[in-house]
Amino acid sequence: MAEEYQNRLQNGVDAMVKNLERENIRKMQGKLFRCSAQCCDNEKAAMQQVHACIERCHAPLAQAQSLVTSELERFQDRLGRCTMHCNDKAKDSLESGSKESQARAQLESCVIKCAEDHMNLIPSMTKKLKDALVEADKKTTE
Repeated sequence: MAEEYQNRLQNGVDAMVKNLERENIRKMQGKLFRCSAQCCDNEKAAMQQVHACIERCHAPLAQAQSLVTSELERFQDRLGRCTMHCNDKAKDSLESGSKESQARAQLESCVIKCAEDHMNLIPSMTKKLKDALVEADKKTTE
């Protein structure tokens, strides 16, 4: 049962990431490559100038990807802490004399609650990331 909820949570996160990639990051990548090509078209620029220009083109996308990565890590950390709490509660329950079946049921219901709570966080996390990606995209130049 808990595995089903974990799969639903993973599918929700995967769908969010695919959506962000398709709707935001891919557009930024296109701008990045067009911007980099313009840097290379400048025949009068020195090699260092061309490299600096390309770096400026890459910066907004690198920043955006870093933001997505750190937000996903933060989400994963929160989920990990929640499930660790569930494990601790089940272990405490066993140590205080509960039956193994009781502790297992308590663990499963707690893990399901963690998954449900984190599923509910996906829409706000998606909005936060989309808003940040839109802002980062404004920094890219064609």
